[in-house]
Amino acid sequence: MNTRMLIAPAVAIATIPLGACAQNYAAEGALGGAALGAGVAALTGADIKTYALAGAAAGGLAGYFVDKNDDCDGYYDNRYLDDDCFGTAGYPADPRY
Repeated sequence: MNTRMLIAPAVAIATIPLGACAQNYAAEGALGGAALGAGVAALTGADIKTYALAGAAAGGLAGYFVDKNDDCDGYYDNRYLDDDCFGTAGYPADPRY
């Protein structure tokens, strides 16, 4: 039981370098969600793996939508323009307003 409780934080810590250069907080959100899910499962006696995976999915999804820097990063891989670019030199005005 104690060995299983140590695996989730170790895996979560190993993912930190993966998110260092990302333009959003998806990796960090997944890390925090997995840790929180594993902690809740450890306290309640539930399945740690299931709660950690669910927490990682929720945290990663939430972190994906948070812009890490408030700079213009141009077009993303999915051809969407970074919200910080609208109205700056070389980019169109924000069509949402």
